[in-house]
Amino acid sequence: MFRKSPNIKNISLVAIAYVIATIVVSCGNKTVVGEIVDVNAIPRQTVNDMYAVQTNNGILQMRMEAKLMQRFQNDSTKISYELFPEGFDVYAYNNEGLLETHIHSEVAKHTTTKNDEKWEAYGNVVIKNFIKGERMETDTLYWDRETKRIFTHRLVKMFSPQGFMQGYGMHSDEMARNAQILKPFDSYGIINDSTSTKYIDSVNFIGPVQKREQVRNKLLITEKE
Repeated sequence: MFRKSPNIKNISLVAIAYVIATIVVSCGNKTVVGEIVDVNAIPRQTVNDMYAVQTNNGILQMRMEAKLMQRFQNDSTKISYELFPEGFDVYAYNNEGLLETHIHSEVAKHTTTKNDEKWEAYGNVVIKNFIKGERMETDTLYWDRETKRIFTHRLVKMFSPQGFMQGYGMHSDEMARNAQILKPFDSYGIINDSTSTKYIDSVNFIGPVQKREQVRNKLLITEKE
């Protein structure tokens, strides 16, 4: 008589089940260690294409724009800050509603504590006062909103209708109307006679026949410089 051969199908199923059980038991005996995450380094809030305005009695005083804003919060130190890693622009208007000052930087940071608020701008910072025709360039700028002052201790270059100045350190009001370089060097001036063409504020100048209301309407859609 011939003996019946074993059931190959059943043997295969038993072998597969044994392998799976072995894998499950092995994994069960191992402790899975995940990557430690610092929650303080993760933005609590992210805003794309940020646009904020500040008004007084319906008159535009300031507007801020940024491609990206990231808000961070440190629960242990109670310090929060907003980071603007893709550029930051501030536009300030005078009492007549004219665009007077524009500050641009590659990176900006706004830090808030219980009793303090600080603004910092870094990387190719450019400060323009359109009405005076002045432009300043530096790599670091601080803005104190409480005292309404801007300042830096770094190298500053200033271009104006009166000439060129450069030096270390600068302080001014926040509108950059009375900027003063603290330690100037290698600067020069331009002498203008009575026949010289006066500086024209090309940003706000739109012709003498247009009314003040038209000027204000245009400022609301002023393109970035």
